[in-house]
Amino acid sequence: MLVRADLNVPLEGGRVADDARIQASLPTLRLLLERGAAEVRVCSHLGRPKTDEDRAKYAMAPVRERVADLVADDRVSVLENTRFNPGETSNDEGFARELAAGCDVYVNDAFGSAHRAHASTEAVARLLPAYAGLLLLAELENLGRLLGEVERPFVIISGGAKVEDKVAVLSHLGSRADHVLIGGKMAEDVRASNPFPFDVVLPSDIVAAQSFDAEAEAQIAPYDDPPSGWLGLDIGPAAREEFASVIADARTVFWNGPMGVFEWPRFAEGTFAVARAVADCDGFTVVGGGDSVRAVNEAGVADSISWISTGGGASLELLEGKELPGVAVIPEA
Repeated sequence: MLVRADLNVPLEGGRVADDARIQASLPTLRLLLERGAAEVRVCSHLGRPKTDEDRAKYAMAPVRERVADLVADDRVSVLENTRFNPGETSNDEGFARELAAGCDVYVNDAFGSAHRAHASTEAVARLLPAYAGLLLLAELENLGRLLGEVERPFVIISGGAKVEDKVAVLSHLGSRADHVLIGGKMAEDVRASNPFPFDVVLPSDIVAAQSFDAEAEAQIAPYDDPPSGWLGLDIGPAAREEFASVIADARTVFWNGPMGVFEWPRFAEGTFAVARAVADCDGFTVVGGGDSVRAVNEAGVADSISWISTGGGASLELLEGKELPGVAVIPEA
């Protein structure tokens, strides 16, 4: 069997720094082994290799080692980085045939790459009987709940640095929401010019910093009247309470994007306050996007979230209403 998994994990010092995506792929691998698969070949991309130096940096050896630690079954092998072959990103049938050679079945469990028509996600599914893995099915089911008839109030929380990255998904999904809360740098852009055909809730106060520095002088300031030249690096205490109050009453919540520069502890409390509020909500809660997922993990509340999406860009494109090539090619996925 050929399994396309999402093993695109961060590496540090030649080792896997965060194995969350590997862990998410294990249920499908274990199920295939339990059902008697003679051999399970796992393929994935890792990073965006372009140079010879990148090829050394993004070789799959550390990932292969971690998978072996977790699965401990000689029937499982991890192929080399699919993006080492230029045919991967061009969706080349020739490379897809190389991947498919010797395999009877193809299973796509890489929801995070399903929005890309690549050889390992799309072309190979035309060459072998193709099925969706457990993670891919769970992502479609849980994210799909946000696109159907949701329990209300439906609250969306969005943040991060760039409003243009999320205009499409918020325009599509936000029009169905009861409240759209926006923080982070994104809130500044929306305050200056709201690109959405609906009203949004912006922070009433911020943690303003004199410069973009972890140790910069900082103070609480009204959102629309910070000290001249200062930067908003987090939402303020009043905004945290206001956002948490709206989230507490929700029956459906989708959160994507931090409320500030939460990588710096002095500017992390707004993001962590939202993480705790989402975790405390009694409704159906979905968290997506690398920074938001990291935030719920660092806040210690990940187990209280209904669904944590591994999808990144694929999640946003699905919620934007786009067809995902890696899903569309699989019958009845």
